[in-house]
Formats: sequence, structure tokens, C-alpha cells
Amino acid sequence: MHDDANKELRIINQKISELEQKREALIAKRDSLVQRISNQQDDNPETPIALSVNQKIEFFKKLFNGRQDVFATRWENATGRNGYSVACNNEWVKGVCNKPRIKCGECPNQEYKALNDQVIFDHLAGKHIVGVYPLLADNTCHFLAADFDKEDWQGAVSTMTQACQQLNIPHVVEISRSGNGAHLWIFFSEPVLARDARLLGFGLLDKAMEIHPDLSFDSYDRLFPNQDIMPDGGFGNLIALPLQYQARQNGNSQFVSLDLVPYSDQWGFLNQIKTLSLKQLSDSLSHLTPNCIVTDTLLPWEQGKKIKSGIIRNCPDKLTLVLANHIYFNLHEILNTWYTKIP
Repeated sequence: MHDDANKELRIINQKISELEQKREALIAKRDSLVQRISNQQDDNPETPIALSVNQKIEFFKKLFNGRQDVFATRWENATGRNGYSVACNNEWVKGVCNKPRIKCGECPNQEYKALNDQVIFDHLAGKHIVGVYPLLADNTCHFLAADFDKEDWQGAVSTMTQACQQLNIPHVVEISRSGNGAHLWIFFSEPVLARDARLLGFGLLDKAMEIHPDLSFDSYDRLFPNQDIMPDGGFGNLIALPLQYQARQNGNSQFVSLDLVPYSDQWGFLNQIKTLSLKQLSDSLSHLTPNCIVTDTLLPWEQGKKIKSGIIRNCPDKLTLVLANHIYFNLHEILNTWYTKIP
């Protein structure tokens, strides 16, 4: 009888312990949900921001500030082929336009259209789709954007968001125009060197891969700007501007919460976006630079830093190289966390 009582007591104590563990887990989950709701309320105010059309355009121009002397528009032909072309007053004018025999950047008859308020209004209203060139003539930029697509884009962009949060870097996420990817945007309070902006992007990618090493990050496509220095006769890579009308009607090209749900008041959300100062960028690079070297523009011997020659952790037993016009190797033979070291 005494043994039965002890056995029952042990069972009761075990159940109490299990209930206490469940209680603690529920409390932690509740606190997490409360914090998430609070953050969403802060980022997505209930009262829509009342802005005039002109105010929206000025606000839009200030955030997505690229080259003003040139822009591109998206085209699609009858067969479904599509792309972007530089907007030019002489495009396809007989006897004047030399496409495709001569590149636009080399054409003597080029007369590029400026990115003015009407162009932006028409983009937001759905009359066309505008691509902006983030790299300025002096090799600076006002924003950085990381492009993700393919199957694991949700996990990749969410992990890069965590990397930004760990370093207190203000950022926003936009579902791409197609709906099959996302852009993570970082806005600067003043023009910064494209090289430094890109170093920040590579460092954040590196950090994201450390946070979630199981993710392949195959969805990462590129950074915008995609060059440190303006290429001869070119403009650098363009990125499609967000909030285009037709895309928004399909639930795309909108800014989203941590759960990738579009904010109900897009303009109200954009109105409270914080920018990254030059000092904050410098501090972030000081933290990230040791793990973030873009070798095509910032070579180790140009940094003036001592190069570490110790054993590389988790180095593969062998790496197959093919020497041709460049040095080629198989990405599957190296760690994900090494990807961002590759230009």
C-alpha cells in the first residue's frame, strides 16, 4: 500500500513538472506574440497617413533616389520576351535610332529621358514599369538592395532580416513584381560609396549564412548597385521601382512585415522608415569587414591589413580548379558561409 502511494505521488509530481514546463513554454510564446503584435502596430499605424499626390512623389523620389538623368522602362513583345530599355526620345526613330546595331551608351543620337515627377506618377499609376539606376556618376549611391528569388527566397530574406536586426540596421522587405522573390532595401541618409554599400551587403549575407548555415542561399541573386565603379559607356544594373499599380493589384511589389504580409498602409509604413547614417555604416563595416572582402575591388594587399595565414576552419580536403579565361571551381565543394567572399 505504501509503495502504491509513493508511485502515485511520483506520477503526480511528474505531471506537475510537465505542466510547469508547458506553462513556461506558453508564457514564452505569448510574450513573443505580444512583441510581434507590438512591432507590427509600430510599423503599420492604424491611422493611414494622408499624403497628397505631390507629397507621395517627393517622398518616393527621396527614398528610391538613383540617377535622375536616365531611367529604363520594361517592355514585352508578342512572343512573351521581355526586358528593360533605356528611355530615349529617339528610340526606334527611323534614320536616328541605331538599335540593335549600336548600343545605347555608344549611340551619337542618344537623347535620354530624365526621371521626372510625371515618369514616377505614371509608374505608380500603372502606365509603365520603371527601372532606376542606383549607381551615380561619382560612384556613390543612396540605397542598397539585395535581390532574392528561386525556391528558398522566403527563408533567405528572413534570415538576412535577422542579420540586419542583430546589427540594428534599418531595412525593409518588398515582395518583387513577380511575387516569386523579394528585395531587402537599406536606405542611406546621404550618398555613400557604392563599394562601402556593397561591402555592407556582402557582410550581411555572410552574417545571415552564419545564422542559418543549413540554408543554401541559392535564391540570392545580386546586390544593387551591382558594381563599385561605373562601367565605361554604361549605367550599371537597374532595379525595378516598387509599388507599380498592376503589380500591387496582384498583391506584389509591396512592402511586407516579418511574416511577409503586406502592410495595409504602404505610404504610412514608408513614411516611418529610418535611414542609415554614414557613421552607422562605418560602424557596421568595422564589425563586418573582417569577414567581408570583395576581392575584385578591395584586394587584401590594398587594405593595409595583416593577412591571416593560419589554418582555415572547415576547409575542404580538396578543391577542384579549372584554369581558363578565369579560375573556375565548384561551389558545392565549399561552405555556404564562403559564398560572399566570391566577387
